[in-house]
Amino acid sequence: MYDFLSLQLKCPNCNASLMDADHPIDNEPGIRLLVECEGNRGTIRLSSIYGSYNYSSDIELPKDSLARFFCPSCTLEITSDNTCVSCDAPIVPFYLDMGGKVSICSRSGCKNHFVEFEDLSHALKKLYQDYGFGAHHTNSGKRPEFSNKEKPWDKKKEVIESGTFLQAYCPHCKKSLIEEEMLKLKIINGEEGYLLLSPYLNVFSSISTIYLPEDKTVTDVKCFHCDTSLILTDRHCDRCYAPVARIAVTARTKLIDFFICTKKGCKWHGLSEEDLNDIRLEDVLEW
Repeated sequence: MYDFLSLQLKCPNCNASLMDADHPIDNEPGIRLLVECEGNRGTIRLSSIYGSYNYSSDIELPKDSLARFFCPSCTLEITSDNTCVSCDAPIVPFYLDMGGKVSICSRSGCKNHFVEFEDLSHALKKLYQDYGFGAHHTNSGKRPEFSNKEKPWDKKKEVIESGTFLQAYCPHCKKSLIEEEMLKLKIINGEEGYLLLSPYLNVFSSISTIYLPEDKTVTDVKCFHCDTSLILTDRHCDRCYAPVARIAVTARTKLIDFFICTKKGCKWHGLSEEDLNDIRLEDVLEW
């Protein structure tokens, strides 16, 4: 099963963990740092998913501005003598818990980053153990608990279990939205990019090629084939009332409508009322 690589980082000065499970970014623990930019100081949480550029900050980081980063434990600045090969800004290094380091550019908007392993064979072994087949996102096989009146299998409903790979299609052109084992969507949010979602039911990892603020809705979600908007005008998220996008997934021998919330960080998803007569999503109790 494909999984998104979530990095566990430590301060290179005091070796303290920088992970913040209480404030997730991209639905994974964020990397908590103190930040200073253009005379303002605050707290920033970076995405721990390698390849994602999302973050949450309580101060503004204007594009192309330089930021300084500090460890929240020892309060020392995290810096190095190296500069970015793309924009010549200072490079900021972090230790990896598996050995090695991750380095990022300190210029806001620059996407240059790289990983260096101390022992490649040890790192690959740990990556396989943590992210290979049989990792923590695989289906546990346990059914959710329902009352006797609510058991969907007593009503001969099909139950799509957590961890099931969802074959996803555009509801307009019917072309597959799966690319390299990820559910790919085109997104518009000030700029144009792509959102890559885990195609496994109830696994909420994601990567975006443009910055998507936490708890904010995207402007538009489109099929990357036909460029048609997938957002519905007559339906909203049952949890946060944000607009929802509609894709099609396979169940039994037909395509069914599958709805996802367009608000970053919201985990709501569901089916149409018509499909609920025959199908239930495991662990989504409101459905």
